Amino acid sequence: MPKTSLRTASFAESVIRGMTRLANECGAINLSQGFPDFHPPEQVLQALERIAREGPHQYAVTWGAPNFRAALARKQSRFTQLPIDPDENVVVTCGSTEAMMVAMMTACNPGDKVIVFSPFYENYAADAILCGAVPIHVELRPPDFSFDPDELRRAFAQGAKALVLCNPSNPSGKVFTREELLAIANLAEEFDAFVLTDEVYEHIVYEPHHHTYFATLPGMFERTLSCSSLSKTYSMTGWRLGYVIASPTVINEARKVHDFLTVGAAAPLQEAAVTALELPDSYYEDLQHLYSEKRTLFLRYLDAAGMRYTEPQGAYYVMIDISEFGWRDDTAFCEWMAREIGVAAVPGSSFFHEPVNHLIRLHFAKTSETLESAGERLLGLRHKIKSKSPKGVV
Repeated sequence: MPKTSLRTASFAESVIRGMTRLANECGAINLSQGFPDFHPPEQVLQALERIAREGPHQYAVTWGAPNFRAALARKQSRFTQLPIDPDENVVVTCGSTEAMMVAMMTACNPGDKVIVFSPFYENYAADAILCGAVPIHVELRPPDFSFDPDELRRAFAQGAKALVLCNPSNPSGKVFTREELLAIANLAEEFDAFVLTDEVYEHIVYEPHHHTYFATLPGMFERTLSCSSLSKTYSMTGWRLGYVIASPTVINEARKVHDFLTVGAAAPLQEAAVTALELPDSYYEDLQHLYSEKRTLFLRYLDAAGMRYTEPQGAYYVMIDISEFGWRDDTAFCEWMAREIGVAAVPGSSFFHEPVNHLIRLHFAKTSETLESAGERLLGLRHKIKSKSPKGVV
């Protein structure tokens, strides 16, 4: 038998999806894979019901249905204050996962180097490898997950063609300050590099923090490929509607990549999602308030359980330090916790290039009832550990 491609040998399957399977097997509350257990806005569901009967049901324009792109451009222009043209600056993708892959393949040639902050969402390094690029990791240092400007300069000086920026960050919940973003922008300009942004949590930011769209920084629109999706903002992760926004020159190339990757996103879902994109500003204010309440509720349980964590500034994840529990292996801890406590988390080692084995990630994009149930189970974790010496403990 012939051997399969070498490109897949350097990374494993998704740890996050693996933890979801374990949660399903043992009936644990799934706080590993970051999807809500509540529905999109009611008016969007009504639109979907109507479109199920009326259509469209055939291919949309490859790079996005015209009315969807128009609604998206209006919405993003409103929030970024950039004049986004639906015909010149947008390509619609099958989720932000494809958007990031399109961005990577558009910006980079095989052999190019790509800077990836660590910790990182697990797809980024795999994206680089799949398109033949070489990741250069730059550490984000807890507890505030800041970077060393000198280390970042050294990474750019290695000939980096692009930098991947997740802001607000998954998994750390960090929101990069304007000063940090300007430092990245200055280096990108100095070393003539692209910046590939993942901004799917753009509307989930907690006071007093503020999200700055990287493309709005001086001189950055021309060298930024802004990736995002509707998944988190409208609680529709299964709809798989994402996009890349960039300059016309870049978008022309991105459309070619997208066309041959997936042809196009689902036409009826694009039609229904126009309703989401036309929601008033009050929706986004309510969303921020909703997640602020969820964060407060969940962190209160973590405090009561005596767990050490980094308070998230944005997104809906929290990194928890389990070093006091004595585990040498964070994966073993997460497997034990899913089975014995009934709460599924993601081992932090899957997000780090460095050998980090003392952190786990939980998320709180769940109803209050689900978070309370998970919180009650976590209250018994410390007692469970004391009463039993599970495998993997020192």
